[in-house]
Amino acid sequence: MAHRRILIIGPSWVGDMVMAQTLFKVLRQRDAECEIDVLAPEWSKPLLTRMPEVRRGLTMPLGYGQLQLGTRRRLGKDLASQGYDQAIVLPNSLKSALIPFFASIPQRTGWRGEMRYGLLNDVRVLDKQKYPLMIERFVALGLAKGELLPDPIPRPALAVNHKAAQKLFAEKGLEGPTLALCPGAEFGPAKRWPDKHYARVAGHYLDQGWQVVLMGSGKDSEVAERIRSALPPTASARCHNFCGKTSLGQAIDILSQVTAVVSNDSGLMHIAAALGRPLVVVYGSTSPGFTPPLAERVAIEQIPVDCGPCFKRECPLGHMKCLVDLEPERVIRSLATLTDAEQ
Repeated sequence: MAHRRILIIGPSWVGDMVMAQTLFKVLRQRDAECEIDVLAPEWSKPLLTRMPEVRRGLTMPLGYGQLQLGTRRRLGKDLASQGYDQAIVLPNSLKSALIPFFASIPQRTGWRGEMRYGLLNDVRVLDKQKYPLMIERFVALGLAKGELLPDPIPRPALAVNHKAAQKLFAEKGLEGPTLALCPGAEFGPAKRWPDKHYARVAGHYLDQGWQVVLMGSGKDSEVAERIRSALPPTASARCHNFCGKTSLGQAIDILSQVTAVVSNDSGLMHIAAALGRPLVVVYGSTSPGFTPPLAERVAIEQIPVDCGPCFKRECPLGHMKCLVDLEPERVIRSLATLTDAEQ
């Protein structure tokens, strides 16, 4: 008897893809023999290959926001031969439901979103109060309508080849206790803790004999250099700027080997959580109420402000009080508690 085949139309953001692993885990818990393929952007392959629940990642050839109806039709027709029993569409856009429709997949499941009746034939109506967390919304799509969520929902857990990761760590000149700082946030500056605060945390741990690695995309390299330049020359030599200098797969492997992580609310934050690293997350304009880091050894640092959380990309009032007034000593204390608990 053929195993049940499920096509997931994956999200377009790193953090969301990490959280989607909760759905993959639940699907495999309910049917250990089901085969899960994920159609997602090419960048997601290093994540998907580290999720044992996924049979294979399929490359979505279109960028975020591109319709290109003809391309979607051709891709759907190509996938029709794969014999999928169900498609689960995680994005809420109309265009994300087109490929499963063109592939004639018998059961096409998703939230109502942009009025996708016809494209989806298993349409769910989202109750945001019932499912406040993104992972709950993902997992609910893998269950029958009205079925209770599993308790607990399994957390993301990325698989790592530790021997290969240790080799990469050494090749990058890293050894001993190492703190990773993730100072970027694709969403916008209202998520970014100030450079000077990151530099203060870096300086504290460099004084303790640790090494510091700055992780992020090429867009974060300038911020990382400002952090390094704020350090004394003797300390900055042990502070490594890897922003834009590693692939996503290498970044995952490096983060798997560090002693602890400090991050903004970002994709790398979710990766660090899924790797089980001691993690302090700084929140500014956003809230942990929707997409919190899903791990045991996590501390969340956020200060109450009259104007927040505003969920804006840039501070509407221009003062960034929610981040500027969050002192680095708070993060240092939280880090100490987490790392002491690990030792």
